[in-house]
Amino acid sequence: DCIAILPPSPTLSLTAEGSEEPGAGPSHHREVEEPASGVSSMRSVFTVIVLCFINLLNYMDRFTVAGVLPDIEQYFGINDGKSGLLQTVFICSYMFLAPVFGYLGDRYNRKVIMSVGIGFWSVVTLASSYMPREYFWLLLLTRGLVGVGEASYSTIAPTIIADLYVKERRTQMLSVFYFAIPVGSGLGYIVGSKVDDMAGDWHWALRVTPALGLVAVVLLLFVVKEPKRGAIEARPEHTLQRTSWLGDMKALCRNPSFVLSTFGFTAVAFVTGSLALWAPAFLFRAAVFTGERPPCVKGPCDTSDSLYFGIITVVSGILGVASGAEVSRRLRLRTPKADPLVCALGLLLSAPFLYLAIVFAQASPTATYVFIFLGETFLSMNWAIVADILLYVVVPTRRATAEAFQIVLSHLLGDAGSPYLIGLVSDSLKQTDSYLWQFRSLQLSLLTCTFVAVGGGAFFLATALFIEKDRQRAANYTPSGERYVKESVESKHR
Repeated sequence: DCIAILPPSPTLSLTAEGSEEPGAGPSHHREVEEPASGVSSMRSVFTVIVLCFINLLNYMDRFTVAGVLPDIEQYFGINDGKSGLLQTVFICSYMFLAPVFGYLGDRYNRKVIMSVGIGFWSVVTLASSYMPREYFWLLLLTRGLVGVGEASYSTIAPTIIADLYVKERRTQMLSVFYFAIPVGSGLGYIVGSKVDDMAGDWHWALRVTPALGLVAVVLLLFVVKEPKRGAIEARPEHTLQRTSWLGDMKALCRNPSFVLSTFGFTAVAFVTGSLALWAPAFLFRAAVFTGERPPCVKGPCDTSDSLYFGIITVVSGILGVASGAEVSRRLRLRTPKADPLVCALGLLLSAPFLYLAIVFAQASPTATYVFIFLGETFLSMNWAIVADILLYVVVPTRRATAEAFQIVLSHLLGDAGSPYLIGLVSDSLKQTDSYLWQFRSLQLSLLTCTFVAVGGGAFFLATALFIEKDRQRAANYTPSGERYVKESVESKHR
């Protein structure tokens, strides 16, 4: 009974496990059952599964629009610039609301915030499927509002995983969580194209994820349990004093590993955002240009390229995330700089394959799909690793804010503008409205992605110079009131 009144500790839990004393009361059972996070190991696994399911739905919904883009263009009679806006308005909404949810996620119940956000996202997504052809601006508005739900989830979910697991186990769980990005993206293309084919109407493609979203809300409410912030790292949130939002931002901006890896991830966002929206349309135009497919004069359009691209995205994403995590794990045995080096390697290797895929589009469809597969595989290597970098170079009470800041910057300079920019450049390069120039202008515009990928690799190489120091600083961070006063005085003198 004396043991039960002690504060929970990892050592106590390990000692008590499997050795139940006679006469021990209910409090003793809680000591064994509940680790420092306050969530049992079994429930932690179920929590990650639910979070993965919702992450998959988010990306599935995001890229369903790209899977039926030729139909949307034909239905509303819009050009490439306006098509790019469909992704841009969503990302802008998502990006600007991320700091709000990051602030809330560091201070209030994360499960409730996510449940409300996902419920709102489901309703708005369903509403977007009922827009008449005269109201393209309403479709843009609803796609923008979808960003509200995604912002409420994406900034918070990784921090819950961080409060459930540490070290290698955390990396493994984050890898599982980020498998949902390529898998969900690929399923978006696949489901969008197949539902469009079966129903003969692209609107039905947008009605699949809302129903699943409501299921996700129920799972969030009844399966997921809010863990204690930082407790799993033997640093409960009451021992880590919170600073103001401005203080958090100043600390993050003075963290070179966080800033540089965020810029590297921005390059990833730029490339994936451009390819996600435009790759299926580009492949379709290449097939029309070479005479392999008829042009889309009246819907439903041929969506087989979206189907193939979706399958490639799923497979390459799984291989990329898994291989990135495994290579990083093995390389950590040799150097503590493994994570940023693997991220840099992935981007630098993806650039030449994406270049070849774009150049070979009209010459050999088979070679194009092979190069896309290789390029996307290397591009996907950094998803889980970048998230892990953020979590171990930032203290627990700033993680949701850091996630939000990374989302804002990476999307502001990455995929918020890249789909629209690619479409705008394509329109400006188009000399005539022939099938030749519809294909050629988009081809030249997409080549931008390869150079951005090289720049992203350079940022991750720079991150490797600071990663050891910043990791140690975050691990040994034990603030006190006097320290905050001292830091404030020193900052004023500077």
